[in-house]
Amino acid sequence: MNRAYRLAAAGVLSAALVAGTAAAASAAPAAPAAHSATAKAPQKATLTAKASVGTVGAWKEFRISGTSTGLKAGTKVAVQQKQGAKWVSLPAGVGVNKTGGYSLRVKLGIKGVNQLRIAGGGAISPVFTVTVR
Repeated sequence: MNRAYRLAAAGVLSAALVAGTAAAASAAPAAPAAHSATAKAPQKATLTAKASVGTVGAWKEFRISGTSTGLKAGTKVAVQQKQGAKWVSLPAGVGVNKTGGYSLRVKLGIKGVNQLRIAGGGAISPVFTVTVR
């Protein structure tokens, strides 16, 4: 009988500890919600892009320049051209400078309206067009 009594007492104590721990945890003050709202979330990287010309002759050089936010200096950005339904990275690329700017020289040979964008560091610029004649 002593053994049965000890097991029952141990069970009651265990249940009390578990209940007490749960009660203590639920009685602990929660972190203020306003604190988490004021913490700064990491800034999402963005890119802008602009061509120096709207129309250019085939294989004639022009510039694409723009700015970035949220990218480290030296992060590589590249020109992408829409070919059919796919975006294809062109060999034209450059690192972002310490102020977030970039500028690169490009030559296009596909005649007609070319949809272009700049991509790098997880960011993609808005699409812009250059007509090649």
